[in-house]
Parts: sequence; structure tokens; C-alpha cells
Amino acid sequence: MTFEWLVALRYLRSPNRPALLRIVTLLAVIGVAAGVTTLVIALSMNTGFRQAIRDRLLSVTAHVNLKPIGSQGIRDYRRLMEHLAGTPGVRSMEPAIYDTVLLSSGPHAHGIVLKGVDPELERRASEALHNIVAGSPDFAPDADGIPALLVGRILADDMRLSAGDYVTLTSPQGDLTPFGMLPRSRRFRIAGIFDSGFYDYDANWGFVNLQSAQGLAGIGDVVSLLEVRVTNMDDAPAIADTLLRRAGDGFTASTWMDENRALFRALSLEKLVTALFIGLITFVAGLNILVVLTMTVTDRARDIAVLMAMGARSAQIRKIFIVQGIVVSITGTAVGLLLGYVLAWVADKWRLIPLNPEVYAIPYVPFHANALDSVWIAAAAFAISIAATIVPARAAAKILPVQILRFE
Repeated sequence: MTFEWLVALRYLRSPNRPALLRIVTLLAVIGVAAGVTTLVIALSMNTGFRQAIRDRLLSVTAHVNLKPIGSQGIRDYRRLMEHLAGTPGVRSMEPAIYDTVLLSSGPHAHGIVLKGVDPELERRASEALHNIVAGSPDFAPDADGIPALLVGRILADDMRLSAGDYVTLTSPQGDLTPFGMLPRSRRFRIAGIFDSGFYDYDANWGFVNLQSAQGLAGIGDVVSLLEVRVTNMDDAPAIADTLLRRAGDGFTASTWMDENRALFRALSLEKLVTALFIGLITFVAGLNILVVLTMTVTDRARDIAVLMAMGARSAQIRKIFIVQGIVVSITGTAVGLLLGYVLAWVADKWRLIPLNPEVYAIPYVPFHANALDSVWIAAAAFAISIAATIVPARAAAKILPVQILRFE
């Protein structure tokens, strides 16, 4: 152990220090630990929200949507799918039809987003049809030829629907009659009820097969878009550009990042603001370190003078107090990181903080601690602590032994 570390540690452990100085030192350690703990928990919560929303969103939506320019739809979609199937990075591709319809059952009515899908392709690509809580994911019509409809759990609860019930779907794209445009209605059977875990889908979405959706919309063998899932979701923009080049003119592509840009930008901004404001706690803890070292300089002025009279250099005296600040910072940071990660793990494991899924889209606060966050949190706490040692360390190095020891 070097001279500077030996003296610094003896100063910190000395039982002869004034009680006030010991208390202030303990408060400095607690302050650093509290700031680091709070920052770890806050950033874990933000990262958890971001990952949970992204994972739940992408479990039921596409990574890339290939759409035609205009509202005529894609007519020769099977040939286009075969042409695009070999695109590098593409995991799956499914045709889909989207329509906004009115679902009615007895006295209840609710507007929903109706998605027409190819059942086999959709089951391989989307997680929504895997989580069936009632009925089955079978899209086959019943004995009377009435087509099947799958709805979300929350929608079924709100409208008191059960598997096997019959409902009516009404599309605003109606038939032209001598009395004007009349909405087109079809009866459907609730074949299954799914629970995707994402509030908007469970409360406002329904699935039917392509033929049923085309018949309700009266559009023939046409789809609204092609939904593409990719192997690496971060490569979605590059793959979207490749798909556009291979598809030719008349198409546009949007990625999951484009569709949800505002949401994820808000989460990123929230993370930055949270880090800045909670980082003030660590800054205050740094001021506590400054107070501790300033009081130590005053209390140990005679000892410093003796050391300098015995040959200690100013740089060594300065380093003694910097080392004291480093020890306080390392201790507080280590305790804070350990406490923060343990609390985040417990809160996420046991889902200690429930949420209203109607507002937050997920039923509890998720905590996902990121190892990279711990690196820059520790670096920031360390930098603040080192900065707090500069003034008292320089004051200690400027002590003149002659003035202190003159009357000894």
C-alpha cells in the first residue's frame, strides 16, 4: 500500500475523529448510495417500459409494412410474395386486409379494427393467435357456413361475448342501392378469444380469414398490404429499402420504428430527463464529500503540517485527500449499484407496482436493469466525487507547516 493510501484510510477509520465528522462521512456515503440506487431503479424502469412495449407491440405487428401507393390495394399479391420471398433478412411475409367495422351483439356495439389474415401464415408470424384463452384458433366456418371471428379478451369481457356466440360485423364500405349507399353486414361466429397482453389489441381488434374480410369489404381478391417479419428487427430500415427496390414502382414501405416513432422518442427523452434530474442527488452527495474533506483538512491541519515538515510533498498531501474522496465514492457507488439492481430485480420478479393497462398498455411496471447503465452511472458518480475533492485537496497542499507548528 502506498503512503497516500495508508494515511487516507487511517484518517477515514480513525476512532479519534470528532463524532460530527464521522456522521458527515457516513451521510456522504449514504448520499452517493441513494443517488446511484435511485438512478439505477429509474433507468431500469424506463428501459423496462421500452423493452416491454416494443416486445409486446412487435409480437402482434409487422416489422415492415409494404403498401401500395393509393387505396386500390395489391391485386397480384401472391406473385409479389414469391418475388420477394428470397430477400435476405426476411423471416416471413403475410398478406393482410385492414378495415374498421362495427361489431354488434344484442344491445352492445363496439367499433373494432378487423384484420383479414391467412391463418397458417399468421400463426407462424404473430403471437396473438397463440394465446387463446377460450375457444380455438380455428378459422373454419360452422355447419351453416357462417365464418369464424377471433376477438381479444378485453373486448369479449366488455361485450360479454363467449366462444360460440354469433355477432354482426358492419362495414362502412356498403352496397350502392336505389336508396343510396347502405352499409354491408355479415354474421360471424366467435371461434376463439385471444390474450395478446397488449391492451389496444385485446380491446379493439378482431381476426378473420382473408376471404371473409374481402367479402365484407366487397373488394375481391385484393389485400391492403404485405406484412414482413425480419430476423433482426434493428435491420428493418435496410430491409425495407431492399423490398422497395425489388417490388418496383407503386409501393411504399414503413418500419415498426416509423409507425411508433413518437412513442419511442418520448421514452428516450424521458430517460434523458430522468437521468439529469435524479443525477442531482449524486451532485448533492458530491457536495457532502466536499464538506467531509474540508472538515478533515481543518481537523487534521496539525498532522498535515507534521507530515510536510517530515518531508511529505504537496502532491502527496493533495493525493491523500483525493484518495479519501475516492474511497467514499467507491463505497457509496458499490452499495448503490447492489441495492438498485436487487430492488429492480425484486420489483420486476414479483410485479410489485401494478398499472392501469388502459393507460399504460401493460398491467405492471417492468424493470430491466441494463449492465451498460451501471458503467456510466458509476463513472458519473466517480467524476462528481473526484471534482468535489479538488478544492479541499488543494487547500491541504497549501498549508504552511511553520504557521501551524509555530506555537506547538
